[in-house]
Amino acid sequence: MKTNYWAVLVCAVLYWLLGGLWYAVLFTKPWTALENNPALQQSMNPIPQYIATFLLNLLIAFVLAQVCIWRNANTASRGAAIGVLLWIGIVGPITFTTYMYEMRPKELFAINEFYPLVGLCMMGAILGAWKKKAA
Repeated sequence: MKTNYWAVLVCAVLYWLLGGLWYAVLFTKPWTALENNPALQQSMNPIPQYIATFLLNLLIAFVLAQVCIWRNANTASRGAAIGVLLWIGIVGPITFTTYMYEMRPKELFAINEFYPLVGLCMMGAILGAWKKKAA
């Protein structure tokens, strides 16, 4: 199986949009209150961060696509399962350890880290389900 670059691009765009929905609509008030970071409240040019985030999302989607290919995740459920497994086994434990030592609120962990859980699950499902047309 080869990498489906269109699926990778769509995953990166949707994950980027999910981030906007997550932080700008669903969890704006609790997130900014828990972060207690004056820089978040100040006006700044967010364009460089948006571009960097999108490029990093492309990287995440590409790597997830490689794992899906390697594990033969050729259905939405298999792809989503790989996304969840990567979060449970890597992302969640690494970031929770950091949160513990920094004594950050568990509610902030939930807001910040359930976003990649949902995102990895969504991207895995797309990558697993999207079938390339025969050339």
